[in-house]
Amino acid sequence: MTSFHTPKLHGYSVKFSPFTPTRFACVACEQYGIAGNAVLLVFDFHPDLNGPPVVVQTCNWVDGLFDLAWSEIDPDICVTAGGDGAIQIWNVLNKDPLAVLKSHEKEVYSVDWSHKGDKNLVVSASWDGSAKIWDVVSGRNEPISAVHGHQGVVYSGVWSPHVPGSFATASADGTSKIWDVRTPSSPQCVLPAHQGEVLTCDWSKYDPGILVTGSVDCSLKVWDIRNPKTSLCLMRGHDYAVRRVRCSPFSRGIIASCSYDFTVRTWDYMRPQGFTPRIEVVTHHTEFVYGLDFSTFVPSLLADCSWDETVKLYKPQSLISTDSL
Repeated sequence: MTSFHTPKLHGYSVKFSPFTPTRFACVACEQYGIAGNAVLLVFDFHPDLNGPPVVVQTCNWVDGLFDLAWSEIDPDICVTAGGDGAIQIWNVLNKDPLAVLKSHEKEVYSVDWSHKGDKNLVVSASWDGSAKIWDVVSGRNEPISAVHGHQGVVYSGVWSPHVPGSFATASADGTSKIWDVRTPSSPQCVLPAHQGEVLTCDWSKYDPGILVTGSVDCSLKVWDIRNPKTSLCLMRGHDYAVRRVRCSPFSRGIIASCSYDFTVRTWDYMRPQGFTPRIEVVTHHTEFVYGLDFSTFVPSLLADCSWDETVKLYKPQSLISTDSL
């Protein structure tokens, strides 16, 4: 494991580059994101994790930054989610944003860049109860469409890695919904996901019908959107809300989750009946863990960030033996 200290900056999101195997970025906020400024930090790291990651760019912003996503068409471009209701497009070779696009009425809490079909598209999810679709390459200052089907905060919007134009949202209303950009007026599918707020969701990288959700009810659920009435698997173990879930790009049933209980946990929802799906608990943080991501280049490699002012890179022992599955 290797780590980096972010003094007086509290991590919210971390993402590996889809182009450069030894690069990742993190957004972190002053004063826990409640007030003050934020930064986008771009890191390079040694492939053997020898030594701490090195900051190669620091981009400052005058409000909170709560999420980020790398471009799928340019290795130097990324987008961030702002506390002022805007999204920011950055070229990480520079310190100032290329564009600032504002349409949401409240904080933007999630951004994701489409990696299937039209790779110009970004989805943003907001506390104003909407998710909006942007063509960030066209130069348009307004979203090309929006969905308003939730009855509460939309915490997350994630593009399907399999179906062009399809994305999932997770909301405070307890549901997760599947949308198609061609018909934004109504969802394609509604999952009665949890009894509490749904803070996060992610798609399986192997099965186009599988979505994983995480909630303030401390649980994760695995869903087949072709049969949305009941979940395939319920995973309990976290003591507080599940902040983020990520599906492994290397192993079909492997999931990682992070939580306000200071832990990161790994799961295998395809384990035989009678075996607990939880396979490891990682306890290397002393505050809420907000950001989590799998490397798509290095098997079993995870990055996370926490309110304890640290960013960590590591390979959980439980995942090393599953990478070939």
